Amino acid sequence: MSSNEPLEFGHTDRKAIYEYVERHGAVDPDDVQETLGTDPSGFRHHVAILKRDGRLEEEDGKLRVTIAAGAEEEYVSEDLEFHIRPARQEDLSGIVGAIRQVAEEKTYIEAESVADEIDHEEALLRHNEIESRMFFVATVDDEVVGWVHLHAPELEKLSHTAELTVGVLEDYRSHGIGSHLLSRGLEWAGSNGYERVYQSVPSSNEEAIAFLEGHDWETEAIREDHYKLNGHYADEVMMALEL
Repeated sequence: MSSNEPLEFGHTDRKAIYEYVERHGAVDPDDVQETLGTDPSGFRHHVAILKRDGRLEEEDGKLRVTIAAGAEEEYVSEDLEFHIRPARQEDLSGIVGAIRQVAEEKTYIEAESVADEIDHEEALLRHNEIESRMFFVATVDDEVVGWVHLHAPELEKLSHTAELTVGVLEDYRSHGIGSHLLSRGLEWAGSNGYERVYQSVPSSNEEAIAFLEGHDWETEAIREDHYKLNGHYADEVMMALEL
Protein backbone atom coordinates (compact mmCIF):
# COMPACT_ATOMS: atom_id res chain seq x y z
CA MET A 1 0.00 0.00 0.00
CA SER A 2 1.35 3.40 -0.98
CA SER A 3 1.85 5.86 1.87
CA ASN A 4 -0.20 8.60 0.24
CA GLU A 5 -2.97 6.34 -1.05
CA PRO A 6 -6.40 7.54 0.16
CA LEU A 7 -7.88 5.49 2.99
CA GLU A 8 -11.28 4.12 2.01
CA PHE A 9 -12.85 1.08 3.67
CA GLY A 10 -16.48 0.77 2.63
CA HIS A 11 -17.62 -0.41 6.08
CA THR A 12 -17.37 1.08 9.57
CA ASP A 13 -16.30 -2.23 11.18
CA ARG A 14 -13.57 -2.66 8.57
CA LYS A 15 -12.30 0.84 9.27
CA ALA A 16 -12.36 0.19 13.03
CA ILE A 17 -10.28 -2.98 12.60
CA TYR A 18 -7.70 -1.18 10.47
CA GLU A 19 -7.46 1.76 12.86
CA TYR A 20 -7.00 -0.53 15.87
CA VAL A 21 -4.16 -2.43 14.18
CA GLU A 22 -2.59 0.82 12.95
CA ARG A 23 -2.57 2.27 16.46
CA HIS A 24 -1.07 -0.82 18.09
CA GLY A 25 1.53 -1.89 15.52
CA ALA A 26 1.26 -5.70 15.64
CA VAL A 27 -1.67 -7.44 17.30
CA ASP A 28 -3.24 -10.86 17.72
CA PRO A 29 -6.41 -11.14 15.59
CA ASP A 30 -8.38 -12.63 18.48
CA ASP A 31 -7.46 -9.66 20.68
CA VAL A 32 -8.69 -7.24 18.01
CA GLN A 33 -11.96 -9.10 17.58
CA GLU A 34 -12.57 -9.34 21.32
CA THR A 35 -11.68 -5.71 22.01
CA LEU A 36 -13.87 -4.34 19.22
CA GLY A 37 -16.69 -6.79 19.92
CA THR A 38 -17.10 -7.60 16.24
CA ASP A 39 -19.08 -10.69 15.25
CA PRO A 40 -16.46 -13.46 14.65
CA SER A 41 -17.63 -14.35 11.14
CA GLY A 42 -17.92 -10.68 10.20
CA PHE A 43 -14.48 -10.03 11.66
CA ARG A 44 -12.90 -12.77 9.55
CA HIS A 45 -14.61 -11.39 6.45
CA HIS A 46 -13.42 -7.83 7.07
CA VAL A 47 -9.85 -8.96 7.77
CA ALA A 48 -9.88 -10.99 4.54
CA ILE A 49 -11.00 -7.91 2.59
CA LEU A 50 -8.37 -5.72 4.28
CA LYS A 51 -5.71 -8.27 3.32
CA ARG A 52 -7.05 -8.50 -0.23
CA ASP A 53 -6.94 -4.72 -0.60
CA GLY A 54 -3.38 -4.52 0.72
CA ARG A 55 -4.33 -2.72 3.93
CA LEU A 56 -3.32 -5.41 6.41
CA GLU A 57 -1.02 -8.42 6.43
CA GLU A 58 -0.56 -11.28 8.89
CA GLU A 59 2.87 -12.50 9.95
CA ASP A 60 3.75 -14.81 12.84
CA GLY A 61 0.14 -14.73 13.97
CA LYS A 62 0.03 -10.91 14.18
CA LEU A 63 -1.94 -8.44 12.10
CA ARG A 64 0.03 -5.44 10.83
CA VAL A 65 -0.56 -2.48 8.55
CA THR A 66 0.84 -3.13 5.08
CA ILE A 67 3.21 -0.48 3.74
CA ALA A 68 5.05 -1.29 0.52
CA ALA A 69 8.72 -0.71 1.30
CA GLY A 70 10.82 -3.25 -0.58
CA ALA A 71 13.03 -6.08 0.56
CA GLU A 72 16.04 -6.53 2.83
CA GLU A 73 19.41 -5.68 1.29
CA GLU A 74 22.84 -6.97 2.35
CA TYR A 75 26.08 -4.96 2.20
CA VAL A 76 29.70 -5.66 3.04
CA SER A 77 32.13 -2.87 3.92
CA GLU A 78 35.69 -3.99 4.70
CA ASP A 79 35.19 -6.42 7.61
CA LEU A 80 31.61 -5.39 8.42
CA GLU A 81 28.46 -7.01 7.06
CA PHE A 82 25.20 -5.12 7.54
CA HIS A 83 21.63 -5.28 6.32
CA ILE A 84 19.12 -2.55 5.51
CA ARG A 85 15.42 -3.36 5.52
CA PRO A 86 12.00 -1.94 6.32
CA ALA A 87 11.51 -1.73 10.07
CA ARG A 88 9.11 -4.05 11.89
CA GLN A 89 7.16 -3.43 15.07
CA GLU A 90 9.62 -5.70 16.88
CA ASP A 91 12.40 -3.20 16.09
CA LEU A 92 10.79 -0.46 18.18
CA SER A 93 12.98 -0.84 21.28
CA GLY A 94 16.14 -1.16 19.17
CA ILE A 95 15.29 1.99 17.20
CA VAL A 96 14.47 3.96 20.34
CA GLY A 97 17.73 2.82 21.91
CA ALA A 98 19.77 3.75 18.83
CA ILE A 99 18.15 7.16 18.49
CA ARG A 100 18.65 7.96 22.17
CA GLN A 101 22.27 6.86 22.07
CA VAL A 102 22.91 9.18 19.12
CA ALA A 103 20.87 11.92 20.82
CA GLU A 104 23.16 11.74 23.86
CA GLU A 105 25.72 13.53 21.71
CA LYS A 106 23.38 16.57 22.00
CA THR A 107 23.60 17.18 18.27
CA TYR A 108 20.34 15.69 16.95
CA ILE A 109 17.36 17.31 18.62
CA GLU A 110 14.72 16.29 16.06
CA ALA A 111 15.64 12.62 16.30
CA GLU A 112 15.30 12.68 20.08
CA SER A 113 11.70 13.87 19.76
CA VAL A 114 11.03 11.00 17.32
CA ALA A 115 12.25 8.49 19.92
CA ASP A 116 9.99 10.01 22.57
CA GLU A 117 6.99 9.88 20.24
CA ILE A 118 7.27 6.25 19.15
CA ASP A 119 8.17 5.11 22.67
CA HIS A 120 5.05 6.82 24.01
CA GLU A 121 2.75 5.54 21.26
CA GLU A 122 4.30 2.03 21.23
CA ALA A 123 3.60 1.89 17.49
CA LEU A 124 6.38 2.21 14.94
CA LEU A 125 4.78 2.61 11.51
CA ARG A 126 1.77 4.85 10.97
CA HIS A 127 -0.56 5.37 8.04
CA ASN A 128 -3.83 7.09 8.85
CA GLU A 129 -5.85 10.15 7.91
CA ILE A 130 -3.53 12.42 9.93
CA GLU A 131 0.00 11.19 9.26
CA SER A 132 2.29 8.64 7.66
CA ARG A 133 5.47 7.40 9.35
CA MET A 134 8.04 5.02 7.90
CA PHE A 135 11.30 3.57 9.21
CA PHE A 136 14.13 1.62 7.66
CA VAL A 137 16.84 0.11 9.84
CA ALA A 138 20.44 -0.97 9.46
CA THR A 139 21.27 -4.12 11.41
CA VAL A 140 24.46 -5.97 12.31
CA ASP A 141 23.89 -9.49 13.66
CA ASP A 142 20.16 -8.62 13.85
CA GLU A 143 20.82 -5.65 16.16
CA VAL A 144 19.71 -2.15 15.11
CA VAL A 145 22.74 0.10 14.54
CA GLY A 146 21.12 2.83 12.44
CA TRP A 147 17.84 4.16 11.14
CA VAL A 148 16.20 6.45 8.64
CA HIS A 149 12.79 7.84 9.50
CA LEU A 150 10.29 9.71 7.35
CA HIS A 151 7.25 11.51 8.68
CA ALA A 152 4.59 13.16 6.55
CA PRO A 153 1.41 14.93 7.67
CA GLU A 154 -1.65 14.02 5.62
CA LEU A 155 -2.46 17.64 4.78
CA GLU A 156 -3.11 18.55 1.15
CA LYS A 157 -0.90 21.63 1.19
CA LEU A 158 1.99 19.62 2.67
CA SER A 159 1.34 16.29 0.98
CA HIS A 160 4.42 16.66 -1.23
CA THR A 161 6.84 16.98 1.72
CA ALA A 162 8.27 14.63 4.34
CA GLU A 163 10.57 15.19 7.30
CA LEU A 164 13.57 12.86 7.40
CA THR A 165 15.98 11.88 10.15
CA VAL A 166 18.89 9.47 9.77
CA GLY A 167 21.52 8.29 12.20
CA VAL A 168 24.09 5.58 12.89
CA LEU A 169 25.66 4.48 16.17
CA GLU A 170 29.15 5.95 16.55
CA ASP A 171 30.93 2.57 16.52
CA TYR A 172 29.43 1.76 13.10
CA ARG A 173 30.13 4.99 11.25
CA SER A 174 32.51 5.31 8.28
CA HIS A 175 31.21 2.09 6.70
CA GLY A 176 28.69 3.71 4.34
CA ILE A 177 25.71 2.72 6.48
CA GLY A 178 24.38 6.27 6.71
CA SER A 179 24.60 6.77 2.95
CA HIS A 180 22.76 3.52 2.24
CA LEU A 181 20.06 4.37 4.79
CA LEU A 182 19.60 7.83 3.32
CA SER A 183 19.40 6.40 -0.19
CA ARG A 184 16.78 3.85 0.89
CA GLY A 185 14.68 6.51 2.59
CA LEU A 186 14.84 8.85 -0.39
CA GLU A 187 13.95 6.02 -2.77
CA TRP A 188 10.87 5.25 -0.69
CA ALA A 189 9.87 8.92 -0.51
CA GLY A 190 10.20 9.40 -4.26
CA SER A 191 8.25 6.25 -5.09
CA ASN A 192 5.43 7.36 -2.77
CA GLY A 193 4.92 10.71 -4.46
CA TYR A 194 6.89 13.00 -2.16
CA GLU A 195 8.73 15.80 -3.93
CA ARG A 196 10.77 17.27 -1.11
CA VAL A 197 12.35 16.08 2.15
CA TYR A 198 13.68 18.28 4.91
CA GLN A 199 15.22 18.28 8.37
CA SER A 200 16.74 20.67 10.91
CA VAL A 201 20.19 20.26 12.44
CA PRO A 202 22.01 22.28 15.13
CA SER A 203 24.90 24.26 13.65
CA SER A 204 27.17 22.50 16.15
CA ASN A 205 26.56 19.19 14.33
CA GLU A 206 29.11 19.89 11.61
CA GLU A 207 29.43 16.19 10.75
CA ALA A 208 25.72 15.86 9.94
CA ILE A 209 25.68 19.08 7.91
CA ALA A 210 28.70 17.94 5.88
CA PHE A 211 27.09 14.52 5.37
CA LEU A 212 23.87 16.03 4.02
CA GLU A 213 25.70 18.57 1.86
CA GLY A 214 27.72 15.69 0.44
CA HIS A 215 24.41 14.15 -0.66
CA ASP A 216 23.22 17.36 -2.38
CA TRP A 217 21.09 18.76 0.43
CA GLU A 218 20.93 22.55 0.60
CA THR A 219 20.57 24.96 3.50
CA GLU A 220 17.29 26.86 3.13
CA ALA A 221 17.37 29.00 6.26
CA ILE A 222 19.14 29.51 9.58
CA ARG A 223 17.48 30.46 12.87
CA GLU A 224 20.06 32.01 15.13
CA ASP A 225 20.46 30.74 18.70
CA HIS A 226 17.46 28.43 18.34
CA TYR A 227 19.00 25.65 20.48
CA LYS A 228 20.73 25.79 23.84
CA LEU A 229 23.00 22.77 24.19
CA ASN A 230 25.17 22.21 27.25
CA GLY A 231 24.77 25.86 28.14
CA HIS A 232 25.77 27.14 24.70
CA TYR A 233 23.53 28.56 21.98
CA ALA A 234 23.50 26.97 18.54
CA ASP A 235 21.75 27.98 15.33
CA GLU A 236 19.12 25.80 13.70
CA VAL A 237 20.20 24.88 10.17
CA MET A 238 17.15 24.06 8.04
CA MET A 239 18.12 21.77 5.18
CA ALA A 240 16.14 20.22 2.33
CA LEU A 241 16.45 18.14 -0.82
CA GLU A 242 14.25 18.26 -3.91
CA LEU A 243 13.53 14.76 -5.23
